[in-house]
Amino acid sequence: WEKHQNIDGMEKIKKIPVAFFGVMLGMAALGNLLQSYSEGIRCLFGGIAVLILVLLIAKGIFFLDAVKQELATPVGLGVFATFPMALMLLAVYVKPFLPALSLPLWVFAILLHVGIILFFTGKYVLSFEEKNVHSVWYIVYVGIVVASLTSPAFQAAAFGQVAFYFGFVALLVLLFVVTRRYLRLPVPEPAKPLMMIYAAPMALCTAGYIQAFPEKSKGFLLFLLLATTLLYLFALVKSVQMLRLPFYPSYAAFTFPFVISAIATKQSAVVLAGMGAGLPFLPAIVLVETGIAALFTIYAFLRFVHFIFIKK
Repeated sequence: WEKHQNIDGMEKIKKIPVAFFGVMLGMAALGNLLQSYSEGIRCLFGGIAVLILVLLIAKGIFFLDAVKQELATPVGLGVFATFPMALMLLAVYVKPFLPALSLPLWVFAILLHVGIILFFTGKYVLSFEEKNVHSVWYIVYVGIVVASLTSPAFQAAAFGQVAFYFGFVALLVLLFVVTRRYLRLPVPEPAKPLMMIYAAPMALCTAGYIQAFPEKSKGFLLFLLLATTLLYLFALVKSVQMLRLPFYPSYAAFTFPFVISAIATKQSAVVLAGMGAGLPFLPAIVLVETGIAALFTIYAFLRFVHFIFIKK
């Protein structure tokens, strides 16, 4: 019986998709979004993110070949970039408890993300084929802006600014490249939910800009917020269609993009109010976006749990 249980448990670990890293990132970010309501809620979602990390590390240890197989596709490798993004956020989580660990963890996460950018560029950009382009390219090249978002915790604003500029320029290029691909080529059904990622890069740049730059331009911030809102609305409209699809690991795209959009709007509302340019309707929008982000993230997490641990 015990042996059977162990085999069953190992099969469940083998079943965990690499895309679960995206949910880990969404959970860590959701904790930050909800921190103003309760520190306990932040710790709860941070704890879930750590639990997901432990499960994925177990898969990497026991089923390395299966992980390599998933990373051998542009979508799999692109989604894997959510791993260092999540580690950057978790480095800030652990800072009050393990200050000696937090900075090395943050630096390791940044180096890992840079490594993914270099490897991805060598494999999929230098040997460019449009069919390999997906919205996960935003994760690879704009995801490094999480370093901007977390840079104040490590007194590294200058590096945060460099990461912002890199991510923002990459975003401007990718908006053309990725959108052209979606207009010209069909998207396989399992990859369709990845369209939700459109909500993430501009929102991440908005939040990264706010955190990494002590002096902010009101005009540029309003431009970022407007662009963030338009891309958010596009993803939100698409989400209605995507939720009708059966479960795929790409459901992870329902998490971080909506959370970071809510964070960007929330931080923008505070900064603009401080500049004397507060928009009276923003606090209500923040509440709505926060509710949507929490619902989507928890829903996606539960769908993954059902797929991994319950579905036969």
